[in-house]
Amino acid sequence: MADGQYKAKLQQVRGNAAQLFKAAPEPMKAFQSLVTATSKDGALSVRHKEPIALAIAIATRCEGCIVHHVDAARRHGATREEVAETIGVAVEMGGGPATVYGATALAAFDEFAT
Repeated sequence: MADGQYKAKLQQVRGNAAQLFKAAPEPMKAFQSLVTATSKDGALSVRHKEPIALAIAIATRCEGCIVHHVDAARRHGATREEVAETIGVAVEMGGGPATVYGATALAAFDEFAT
């Protein structure tokens, strides 16, 4: 993607989610409760949970999830090196397709860092 497209993709994902919340408020409120419960510090900090979520997003090939969790990981202090290592774990678990989505995650991290 060209410069700015990952930021635009993140905005699109957020906008689409907002529309889904309006269309299906009850299940989306339930989902948001799950997100809230799992997205706070516990035995694992959010700083550690976000790279886990990123690895899963890469391995399951969810581009919207990738840009969301790259942004969240970076905001919680993940470095480029940590994201690259996370991508390595995702590739181990997800094989060749995870390599393509891992490259997407690294490009997104670089864009969000600017």
